[in-house]
Amino acid sequence: MTFTFLIIAVSGLVILEIALNHRQQSRGIAEARRRRQRLSQFPSISVIRPVRGADVGAAENYAAALDTGYPGEVETIFVFDDETDPGYPIAAAAVEKHRASGGHGSASLIVAGQPPRGVTGKLHAMMVGERAATHELIAFGDSDTRPDQEVLRATVETLLTTPKAGCSFAPVVCNQPAQKAGDVGYATLINAWYGPSVATASCKTGDVPFIMGQLMVFTRDCLRDIGGVSCARGHLVDDMAIGHCVVEKGWRNVMAPHPLYIATGGMDIIGFFGLFRRWLLFSRNGLPFDFVRPMWLRGIEFWVATASFVFALYTHHWLAALAPAAALGVFQWSCLSIGRQFGGARVALQHWWVPFFLPVIAPIEVGVSMVHKKVDWRGRAYELDANARLA
Repeated sequence: MTFTFLIIAVSGLVILEIALNHRQQSRGIAEARRRRQRLSQFPSISVIRPVRGADVGAAENYAAALDTGYPGEVETIFVFDDETDPGYPIAAAAVEKHRASGGHGSASLIVAGQPPRGVTGKLHAMMVGERAATHELIAFGDSDTRPDQEVLRATVETLLTTPKAGCSFAPVVCNQPAQKAGDVGYATLINAWYGPSVATASCKTGDVPFIMGQLMVFTRDCLRDIGGVSCARGHLVDDMAIGHCVVEKGWRNVMAPHPLYIATGGMDIIGFFGLFRRWLLFSRNGLPFDFVRPMWLRGIEFWVATASFVFALYTHHWLAALAPAAALGVFQWSCLSIGRQFGGARVALQHWWVPFFLPVIAPIEVGVSMVHKKVDWRGRAYELDANARLA
């Protein structure tokens, strides 16, 4: 009887905590998506797009990146290591088609060459693109995203209507139906864990001490004060490091209300393992504890419910086992519901096991990242130190 009461009580507390966290995230998402003040005039903007390799749907991504819908003058600069990159001819074709159709804004391709020691390939491309930019604002966008015609405008509006904002960034969403289990894992990571946590954190003060940089827009004054994006030299995670530099110089990082969509498809579960480990490494080098604490708490809730369920079965408390089973069901419902509310696609029934899989493998991936201090990213291998910075 004592064990039965204990199992039910613990499970009840877990359910309550999941429900409270779910409500907080729902409110955070709703507040973060609330449209802010509009602009009547828009400054010119240079959009730097570092590219290495051919991403899923690369042609569609580049076409969308050129069809910005931005009301002001815009130039798009694709930056490659060299002309032999498999993405180069795809981007070149997209630029040529854009010019031939008389599309709004200019576009060009430049070659950055190999990065120097202590600088990631992406950061080097960003540095080269920054030097080539000619317009009033400077933006940086990832090659695996597929922006619609609203996101750049909304991100600029957020930047210019927020006092002391030096950088604004768009929340990223995986909105395409999953083809494989790895796609579901990536979508769950973005839509149900990281994305809502950023939205919730930003609602407290209106800004955050870091950047989620799949699309980030800077004022020239802010870039001047931080010494440009090269302030992230030595870091694996450029956007997190740049975000810290922005805050240190008295500027603010603010999140725009309109989402930026990531193009996904065909990732198997093994491929997701590597991606998940990279994200955990990114989290170690730039995210404050106040931000990651709710995610760790959700992991603890899952493991407490799982341990209670296993214990109930092991001790033959069959009816009591229904309580932790219910807690695990609520956990699953919360993940799927928050992911949908954030803008993700509905998860097919055969992939419902994936949201359970994330907290199961997270401790393993954390342990591996502590021992194996090397990460493969975009065809390059980086040795890391104990703080997940470039060794």
